[in-house]
Amino acid sequence: MASGGGSWKGLWVVTVAAVAVTVLATTRVWNPWPQVWSWITTSGPVAPGTTWQQTLGGTPQSVAIAGEAVIVEYRTSVEAYGLTAAVKLWSSDADWAAIAGKGANAVVVTGRLLTKGYQVLDPATGAVRRADTAASAVWTYQDAIVDLTCGGGDDCKLTAWDPRSGSQLWSVGTGSIGFVLDAANPDLPDTRRLISGAVDDDVAGPPVLPGLLGLPHDGEVRVIDTATGKLVQTLRPERNQRVAVVGGRVLTVTGTARDGTCYYGVVAGSPPGGQKVWERDGLNLRTAENGSACEQSRDPAGGYNVVLGVDPYGREVLINGYDGRNLWYGDKESTVLAVSDTHAVIGKGGSVRGFSFTKDKTVWKQDDREKAGAALTPYAAIVASKGRVTALAPSTGAVRADVRTDAKVFAVGSNGMILVSGRDMAYLPFA
Repeated sequence: MASGGGSWKGLWVVTVAAVAVTVLATTRVWNPWPQVWSWITTSGPVAPGTTWQQTLGGTPQSVAIAGEAVIVEYRTSVEAYGLTAAVKLWSSDADWAAIAGKGANAVVVTGRLLTKGYQVLDPATGAVRRADTAASAVWTYQDAIVDLTCGGGDDCKLTAWDPRSGSQLWSVGTGSIGFVLDAANPDLPDTRRLISGAVDDDVAGPPVLPGLLGLPHDGEVRVIDTATGKLVQTLRPERNQRVAVVGGRVLTVTGTARDGTCYYGVVAGSPPGGQKVWERDGLNLRTAENGSACEQSRDPAGGYNVVLGVDPYGREVLINGYDGRNLWYGDKESTVLAVSDTHAVIGKGGSVRGFSFTKDKTVWKQDDREKAGAALTPYAAIVASKGRVTALAPSTGAVRADVRTDAKVFAVGSNGMILVSGRDMAYLPFA
């Protein structure tokens, strides 16, 4: 009986206290609930060794480093924070954002869906450096902003601009393109990057403007020479073919159905005449979802000027798109995890190694990295596995950061990387 009475008495005291606090809060005498809720929802550290951690207002679509600013893209807005201390610099209403330029010359390109035009913003202040009101699509690179403007009918033109100064580099008429290309960085017939699920697709930042760009339209591909700003070739692939513009060449992948399987061949041509530069029989660039079907619905895997293929014996091979040279030839147990113009990250069993194309050899190796994913950026090779993220110098394997974290790597700069877990963003400096 005594125990039961004590319990009821305790419950009565708690109830009275709760009512008193509620009355004080509603009368604005004292309101402890914001502090209590903040204490309940406070997140733990994203990773050990970070210099700052910032709770965002929502789940980010993308995060990028532009100069000394961190650009966070949401579904309907863009925010900028200082890279040094995560001080909020500015915010803007936009449906998409992309980074052009590099380092101190980087800019932020923003726009609205289903609305023509875009703005080029200063990363540090959000000030508008240049505005366009007519472009339907825009692509961002380290050395150029390329936009597509269609005035109606067959009157379309592709224009390249210097990212920082805003001066026009060249402009070329492309004929009719239609409305298949819109917003930021719509897909072009080139290569699709190899990226781990623990790393954001755009972690490497904007690429260098390639020597050739392919514009798709109504079954055709129109090839633009970006050095001269000229339309140099228009081609229409057959139903069993797929075209990819890689490494300054036009690759035509042909799939022939026979004996219950699909046999592939690749021919690389040089505009404007399409002269054959190199050719490979039996090379599967994984352009079909189903290996035994010849319906090619995907771009070749790879990156920049390098394409990833599979030979008839199931061995992966990395090929220079310009001249057709083998850059690396694997065995049946090896898998390419990431690739750039100069390096590849190769997985085999529980090990991960970095391979240099210029040195033609393995330049670093990490063991005990089962089921690892990887990415290559200009500043670091990223290896992620089992709640661990490691950043290494691509050419030597020197460890720049190695932490236990389940966060996703969104951006890599010259001195550190941005990690995001849920709505928490943190900056991890390199050693």
